[in-house]
Amino acid sequence: MSTAPSTAPGADTSGTAPAPEPKNGLDRFFEITRRGSTVGSEVRGGVVTFVTMAYIVILNPIILSSGVDVDGNTLGFSQVAATTALTAGVMTVLFGLVTRLPFAFAAGLGINSFLAVAVVGQVTWPEAMGLVVINGLIIVLLAATGLRRMIFDAVPIQLKLAITVGIGLFIAFIGFVDAGFVTATGASSPPVGLGVNGSVGTVPTLIFVFTLLLTGILVARKVKGGILIGLVSGTVVAVVVEAIWNLGPKIDGDTVNPGGWGLSVPELPASLVSVPDLSLVGQISFGSFERIGVLAALMLVFTLVFTNFFDAMGTMTGLSKEAGLANEKGDFPRIKSALIVEGIGAVAGGLTSSSSNTVFIESGSGIGEGARTGLANVVTGALFLVAMFFTPLVSIVPSEVAAAALVIVGALMMSQIKYIDLSDFAVLLPVFLAITVMPLTYSIANGIGAGFISWVVLRSLSGKARDISPLLWIVAAGFLLYFARGPIEVLLGT
Repeated sequence: MSTAPSTAPGADTSGTAPAPEPKNGLDRFFEITRRGSTVGSEVRGGVVTFVTMAYIVILNPIILSSGVDVDGNTLGFSQVAATTALTAGVMTVLFGLVTRLPFAFAAGLGINSFLAVAVVGQVTWPEAMGLVVINGLIIVLLAATGLRRMIFDAVPIQLKLAITVGIGLFIAFIGFVDAGFVTATGASSPPVGLGVNGSVGTVPTLIFVFTLLLTGILVARKVKGGILIGLVSGTVVAVVVEAIWNLGPKIDGDTVNPGGWGLSVPELPASLVSVPDLSLVGQISFGSFERIGVLAALMLVFTLVFTNFFDAMGTMTGLSKEAGLANEKGDFPRIKSALIVEGIGAVAGGLTSSSSNTVFIESGSGIGEGARTGLANVVTGALFLVAMFFTPLVSIVPSEVAAAALVIVGALMMSQIKYIDLSDFAVLLPVFLAITVMPLTYSIANGIGAGFISWVVLRSLSGKARDISPLLWIVAAGFLLYFARGPIEVLLGT
C-alpha cells in the first residue's frame, strides 16, 4: 500500500507522465485508474470498512440510550440503532459522491458520550440534538467561508504527519481495549494492564490474537483481501467457539462475566430481518438557550465545535496520508468539499438523533485493503443502509475480531513517522505530545491541541516566531480555552 507523502492524485502534475486513461464513466468519475486502484479493490475496501465499523450500529444506541435527560426521558435502543445506520449510510454515500474520497461516516464516539454523560443532565434529548445541529451549521459555515481550510493549511507538515501517527496509535489502542488485550486495572499504578490480571486469560481475547496474527501474515505476504479474509476467518472461528462453549456476553444486566464477549455475541440470530423504526428523525428543539441560559448553552456548543472540528481534521489528515492521496503539504483532493460535507454530517446526526456524524478512523481498514476512491464509500454506505433491516445480522461480528483490523491499520499508519525530521527539539516535543496524548487521553482533539500549543510556545521562544502562522496562534489560544473549559464553566456558574 502507498504510505509515502507523494503528490496527491488529481493535483497538478504538469511536467510529469500523463495520467492513465479511464476505462469507463465510473472510472472517470471516481478516478479509479488514476489513483492506481481497481473496482475490485474499491468494493473489497468498502466491505472491509463496513465490517470494521459495523459495531457502531450496536455501540451508539448503547451509549445514547444510557443517558437520562433532565425530564427523565431516554432514547429507545432500536430507534437509535435504525437512525445510526440510516445517517451513516446516507452521509458515507454523500461524502463518496461529492469528494470521491474513501472516508466513511458514522456517529462520533467522543461526542455521543459527551451528550449522554454531560449534556442531557442539563437539557432534554431534543434540545441536546438541537445543539448538535447548531454545532454542525457552524462547522459548515467555517468550511464554506474558507476559514476551516485556512486553519488546515496553517498546520505545519510535521504536525500533520504527527497527527497521522497519533491516530494510528489511537486506533490501535482502541483495538487493544475493545479486544480485552489491554484493560483498566482500577489501580493508580499501573492504570492499565495486560488482559485479566496480567495475562491473556479469555477466549475472546485469544481469538483477537489469532485474528491479528492471521491478518498480519496475510498483509505481510501482500495477499489481496488480507484484512477482509482475516475478519471473516476470525468471525467464523468466533461463531464456532460460541456454539461449542456458549461464552455469552461480558455484561448481561447486573451480571458480569469476565470471560464473555465484549459487545456482541457471535451467534446466528433467530431473526435476520427487522423493520427499522425511524421515529426519532426530526426530533430536535432549540430550547436549551432558554432552559439553561445563553452562556451555558454556548459553552456546550463551543465544546462540540472544537471536538468535531479538530477530530475530523485530524482524521482526514491521517487517512489521506495513509491512502497516498495527500501532497507534500498534507493537502488532499477536494478538501473544501470534504470539510463542508463533514459539517453536514453533524447536522444530519442531530436531525436524526444519532449524534454528530463524522469521518471515522476505522476507514483506514478499507484503505489498508486498497480503497482509494469514493466508490468504496458508496459500497460502505449501501451496506449501512441495508444494515437498517439486518441489525441482528450485523451484530454477528464480535468487537474482538474487528479490533484486530484496527491494530493492523494502526501499525500501517505508524510508518508515517519516518517522514518527520526530529533533529530539532522544538519540532520533536510538539510531535511527541501530539502522538502520545491522543491514545493516552482517548481523544484526537486533545492530541492536536497539545501539539498546537507546544509548537507555538517552543517555536516562538526559540527565535522562530515569524515562521508561525497567525491562525495557528489563534487556534492554540482557542485550545487553551478548550482545555480550561471546566474552570470557565464553574466561573460562569453553569
